[in-house]
Amino acid sequence: MVKIRLKRLGYKKNPSYRIVVIDSRSKREGAPIEELGYYNPKTKEMKLNTQRAKERLSQGAQATETVMYLINNANEDGSLNYKKTETKKLSKKAQAKLEQEKAAQADQAAQEAETSADEAQA
Repeated sequence: MVKIRLKRLGYKKNPSYRIVVIDSRSKREGAPIEELGYYNPKTKEMKLNTQRAKERLSQGAQATETVMYLINNANEDGSLNYKKTETKKLSKKAQAKLEQEKAAQADQAAQEAETSADEAQA
């Protein structure tokens, strides 16, 4: 079976990968059938020939989960469409304070709605 998978390059604790089409029985660093691009997870840099990858998938090649993610999130030029999600972790006190502020704003909005309704009736 033919697979599309990552071939590891780079030195210790600094991985870099090539996206290759290879026979599933061969070694990770074995000779590939075709090289489709490269991916560096540290810098989120990627270059992928998406057209050839989709052709290979249509011919019956199976992609690993990681490679499928890279193919689906690739731009038209082959670079990675990476969206970094920033989540701020708050302490319990900060979370409670934030909830109080939201509740206060909701109460204020409700009071404004009541006053505008009263004015409309008058």
